[in-house]
Amino acid sequence: MKLSITNVFYISVIIVVLFIIWGIIPAETLPNGNLNQVTSVIQGFLVDHFGWFYLMSATAFLIFCIYLIFSRYGTMKLGRPEDKPEFSYLTWFAMLFSAGMGIGLVFWGAAEPLSHFYTPPYGEGGTPEAAKTAMKYSFLHWGLHPWAVYATIALALAYFKFRKQAPGVVSSILQPLFGDKVKGPFGTAVDTIVVFATVFGVATSLGFGAIQISGGLSYLFGFNQTTLLQLIIIAIVTVLFMVSAMTGLSRGIKYLSNSNLILASLLMIFVLVLGPTGFILNFFTTTLGSYIQDLPSMSLRMSPFNEENMGWTNAWTIFYWAWWIAWAPFVGTFIARVSRGRTVREFVLGVLLVPTIIGALWFTVFGGTAIDLDLYHGTNIIEEINNYGEEVALFAVLEHLPLGTLISILGIVLISTFFITSADSATLVLGMQTTGGNLDPSNRVKFTWGIIQSATAAVLLWQGGLGALQTASIIAAFPFTIIMILIVISLIKSFKEDAQAIEHYKRKKLIKELKKDIR
Repeated sequence: MKLSITNVFYISVIIVVLFIIWGIIPAETLPNGNLNQVTSVIQGFLVDHFGWFYLMSATAFLIFCIYLIFSRYGTMKLGRPEDKPEFSYLTWFAMLFSAGMGIGLVFWGAAEPLSHFYTPPYGEGGTPEAAKTAMKYSFLHWGLHPWAVYATIALALAYFKFRKQAPGVVSSILQPLFGDKVKGPFGTAVDTIVVFATVFGVATSLGFGAIQISGGLSYLFGFNQTTLLQLIIIAIVTVLFMVSAMTGLSRGIKYLSNSNLILASLLMIFVLVLGPTGFILNFFTTTLGSYIQDLPSMSLRMSPFNEENMGWTNAWTIFYWAWWIAWAPFVGTFIARVSRGRTVREFVLGVLLVPTIIGALWFTVFGGTAIDLDLYHGTNIIEEINNYGEEVALFAVLEHLPLGTLISILGIVLISTFFITSADSATLVLGMQTTGGNLDPSNRVKFTWGIIQSATAAVLLWQGGLGALQTASIIAAFPFTIIMILIVISLIKSFKEDAQAIEHYKRKKLIKELKKDIR
């Protein structure tokens, strides 16, 4: 059954258009009220006064996921008892990876560890000790915590949609707590926040993806890294991801996700083999151990007595936690959509562990190679990043390896396919969230959201407003963090009710069989 376009669609489109208009107004026209200034002030206030709230919440979501793995609810299925998974493990993992943070890993794989190496959260930069700390915090920022955030909302959406037959929208998860209020203005507000965060978060990533592709073309082939080149890249990618989105989940997104996994594996293997292999594997092993050992203290580290260290935490860890929570509606909805038929335990283990391990290995391969080059070979890649921008970090590292140009071309192709996958996944999610949870929204709706995303990225890239848009998206993370806490409470309540119903059914069945045996 095709569900109609809801009020959320129209309200969200109006909000997006108003923000685009606000974002392209020159700063001198609104000296005290331009988008960049207003969003920066709000975000700064939230980070300074509620940083502890983001840290506590993200850690609570991770504890909740670990609890579910060992709880009696682990055997419950995301769907009917007879439902089977729609996708193989390999395709499922590829989709998780591509939608969750694929393009981000390519962008930050070398840049973040190198940045932490020279400017660590504590201690002296540029030392072997700083290298260990840099990689450990890269693991933290892209490891269990973000995937626990994604897993929490994805599990709730999949459980209510496939087991309870509820609409596949975030507001429906809160039905056990708020009853029919979720069908009124309250539910509309919740779903609008979801769409708001998704549109601006993905549009920002599209803009930064275009910047990195143009940076790679400029660094490798001498192209002028102009806004026009970036707009042309967005136009080309828009056509490609719209074609993919129109073919549906089981074709376009599935094939692209599998291609992403293959390309990413090839790129990582090339760097691992051609780079300092022994150093990378040793670095990975020791960092994985220290990450597990220090996870509790890193998760709640605030540095209230050291303003400089606190500034680092605000700029990196708290910023990341807000960013992952802002992305959670999009990634969570997509993960839920592809996870029908899996058990709670299987789902949580898969979403938490596989992407975390792959991400950790990725950062060690690329970030470890960058650190090795700067620490032991004097290449000074950090200077190139400072001169040309973080978008060239990957290519600056690959240039110092055998077959560097060939591998860099592979990197550009990988960024492009991740770019396309993120965008067409977002059109599917936005279509679902604005048609009352329809698992297969019409091409008309997907086309509308695809054009809006690309237009938003293009206009704000042209006007230099991507940073403001990213900040606006992260501001949406604050109310959504509260919504996620309510989601956890609602999910536990539903689990308990279902467990009691199952126990009651088993008792009745046992009594019936006993009576039958007595007769």
